[in-house]
This record gives sequence, structure tokens and C-alpha cells, in this order.
Amino acid sequence: MKKRQKIETAVNDILFAIGEDSSRDGLQRTPQRVAEMFAEIFAGYETNADELLRQSLFDVDYDEMILVKDIEFYSMCEHHMLPFHGKVHVAYVPNDKIIGLSQIPRLVEMYARRLQVQERMTQQIAQSLYDVLQPQGVGVIVEGAHFCAMMRGVEKEQMRMVTSAMRGTFKSLPATRNEFLSLIRK
Repeated sequence: MKKRQKIETAVNDILFAIGEDSSRDGLQRTPQRVAEMFAEIFAGYETNADELLRQSLFDVDYDEMILVKDIEFYSMCEHHMLPFHGKVHVAYVPNDKIIGLSQIPRLVEMYARRLQVQERMTQQIAQSLYDVLQPQGVGVIVEGAHFCAMMRGVEKEQMRMVTSAMRGTFKSLPATRNEFLSLIRK
């Protein structure tokens, strides 16, 4: 409860600093709403990637690429505290273990729901899967639209950032990387 009270006080201070009156009709509950929103959009700090992934590992004799694509995400830029959003594509080639399908979007969500930069988020997703699954390889591509570049700064609405992280065979074997890239284009 202390966190929420601190956020509410900070929002009141911001409202005052920009020349608003937090007691006016439309703003009376704004500090509480912002505190509730922050609890939701920064919920990723409450989850541990290792625990999340290990709860859904399965022994399966399968050694071909597994791809989960077009995973939507919403995050907050740590530089301006403005949203960025987009899609994540995650693939891996298992050794002995696969992970439950829903855990990959949950992993994306966990890292997205933190103050972030897209480059770090891409690396974190790939490294967590690589560490826990110990697959032959992992590939992650993130496509993001950043409000810090859309509504301020350069103000380029259509600009997108694409980041990638490759581990194992996705990095060392061009054929594996090319298969991944080909599958996400379809």
C-alpha cells in the first residue's frame, strides 16, 4: 500500500507543477487511477522468468523449429516513460525439452511490463529461454512503435524499430536463421 500512496503523492505534485488543480472535478481521482494503472503496467517486476518457464517444461522427442509469432506487447520507455508497443516473434529448436505454448507470451508480457528499452527486452526474452530450455538455439525479433518518437522529438508516426537476438544455431547456422526469418514473413 505504501507504493500506491507514494505514486498518488507524486501524481498530485506533477499536476500542481504543470499548473493543474487536482481538486477539480475531472482530476479528483486521477492520482488513484494512475497508481492503479502503474500497478498493472509494471506488474512484470513481480514475476521471475526462471520460475515462470520452469513450471511448464516437458520432455518431448522433437528437434525442429517451434515458432510463436505476432505476440502483441505494450511497454513503457524508461527514458521518457511513454508507451511503446508492437509484436514479438520467438522461435527455438529444442534439445530434449519444450515449453508450454502459453509460457512464451507470458515471458514476453513479463519483460514488457517493466520500464524498458526494446533492445534489452529482446535480449532478456532470448536469454531467459536459452538459459532455461537449453535448446539448440533461440531467435527473437521485436518490432516496436515508440510514442517517444511519435508524439514528441522527431514526431515520426510510421517509424518502427526492429531488434533481434539470436542464440545457438540461430546465430551460427544461416539456414536456421533464414528459416526463422522466412516463417515470420508469412
